[in-house]
Parts: sequence; structure tokens; C-alpha cells
Amino acid sequence: MAHDAGVRTLPLWPQGHLPEVVQGPERIGDEGSAMGAVTRVSQPRMEIHRPAVPNGSAVLILGGGGYFRIQVGTAARPMAQWLASIGVTSAVLYYRLPADGWPASAPFADGQRAMRLLRAHAAELGIDPDRIGVMGASAGAHLAGILSTRFDHDFYPALDAADALPSRPAFLAMIYPVVTLKPPYDTTRTRRELGTQADAVAAYSVEAHVRPDMPPVFLAHAADDPIADVGHSLLMFQAARAQNVPAELHVFERGGHSWGLGRPGSRVAQWPRLFATWARAHGFIGAPPAALQPLTGPGPAPIGPAPATADDHPLEAEGD
Repeated sequence: MAHDAGVRTLPLWPQGHLPEVVQGPERIGDEGSAMGAVTRVSQPRMEIHRPAVPNGSAVLILGGGGYFRIQVGTAARPMAQWLASIGVTSAVLYYRLPADGWPASAPFADGQRAMRLLRAHAAELGIDPDRIGVMGASAGAHLAGILSTRFDHDFYPALDAADALPSRPAFLAMIYPVVTLKPPYDTTRTRRELGTQADAVAAYSVEAHVRPDMPPVFLAHAADDPIADVGHSLLMFQAARAQNVPAELHVFERGGHSWGLGRPGSRVAQWPRLFATWARAHGFIGAPPAALQPLTGPGPAPIGPAPATADDHPLEAEGD
């Protein structure tokens, strides 16, 4: 692994293994809804954040962005930093994007490889291979859902000993997720970018692959989400219940889309503690450190319109 300012970087694939699809350097957005978002990924990798006192649990974090960018700076990395504060090792995944010319299956291959590599490096990272979950936001939640339901389908040929390890996550957290590619919820950028694969709707509608042996599911969504309709989470919750998969769903009255950890004091900012409580109840993460920094302000935000973010702009209604 490479080290940079205390954060480890673990490449997913051997040098020279991937074709040169992307020309030019990786880019990080610096304005509007692209702020902190990564595009042109040619070297898929994990950015691993280790807590001062690891509790043995780990989470693979998948930022959203409709498979045309990855919201790292405003969503995935803050989630990783929060998880580290409660003793959980986390790995932010930089996955290949179909919008950059990669096949629709590329992000799923990267996610599956990442899960296996985390298990391969479990001893080195001080994590329990049976307590590695996945957390995704928006399109990243869609990717997390496919990893959690199609874990017995190999999205790439085996390369080494790591690929003999299981890719099934221990638990699944889906935050304002894109779930289905089917009508009437087929208006997302996710649907557009994955549409280069002829059978994308059948292959990548998560609810169609829900199964009894998939991991337990935690869902959080805002009822007024203008980009990924709350129907996505309702559909996933109902599909999980139908298969007797443990599932917990939180629908907030307001919040919009692309809230990351949530604005301090807002309703949606409750989700990290709700998730931690759920995960501890299932035995997926250990007890918190003795002292925790507060995640929210002193009181709830007043009732009013959902917070406006650049991703909520109607001209970017497909920026999941």
C-alpha cells in the first residue's frame, strides 16, 4: 500500500492490467455540484482511513454521481472520517465510470475486487473479514446494492488468490439510493450511463436480485428527493421484506438529495447515529470510543424548504 498524509492507498488491479480507456489525468471538480467530485478514473483504488483505535469493523464507501462522477469530497470522504471517529476502518472507492468510456460492468468489477482485497488485507488492517460492510450514496448506493445481491456473479476473471475470497458484504447501507432502472423510476443519470449494456435493466435493477441470503439493509431517504425518488427506497424495503431480509428504513420529511452526512441540525443529519445504532444492534460494529464529537447542532432546524444544493438544481435532475 502507498501512504499519503496518514491515508493509505491500495490499487485494485496490477499495473498494466487495465486497457488505456481514459486519456489524460484524473480530475476533481472545484465548483457547483461538481465540487470535490472525481472524474476520469483510470487507476481504480481504495483510499483507506484507519481510526486511532480500530474496533475490527470496516466499510467500503461508494460515493454517488450517476456513474459519470464520484462525489468524494462532499460525501464519501466525510463519511469515512466520521466512521473513523467511531472506530470503524473505511475504504473510499475510486471506481471506473461508464461515462468515461468504460463498460457498464466496470464499476461492479471494481467494487467486487475491492471487497475481496479488503478481506485479503484484513490482518494487516486490523479488521474482521466477517465484519466488512458496504455503504453507498445515490448511484453509489446502487453499486452497493448490486454488490450485495449479485455477489455470486463474477464481474471479472480471477487474477490471484484474493479472488478466491468472498465478495459478499456483511451489511448494506443505502443512503438516498438509486435502486431500480425500471419505469417509473428510470429517469436517473444512472439509468442513462448503464444503458450501454443491452440487458442493463434486468442486470442492474437491484430489487430484482434481492435474495434471502443477502446482507441486512439500512435505508435512509428524504421524501422530497427530486433526483432519486423516495420510491426507490420503498421498493428496496418491500423487496427485502418479501425475502425475509432484515431491513430498516428511515424516510425524512425534508432533505432533498445529495446531503452526505447532512447539514448540522437538519432532519437528515440524524442518519449517521441511526445507522450506528442499527449496526451495533446487529453486531456489525463495536462500541463507540469513550468520547464522541457531536454530529449535529444544539437543536433541530426549523421547518422550511429542503436545503438547496447544486445537485438539486432542476437542470441537473439526473445528477444522481
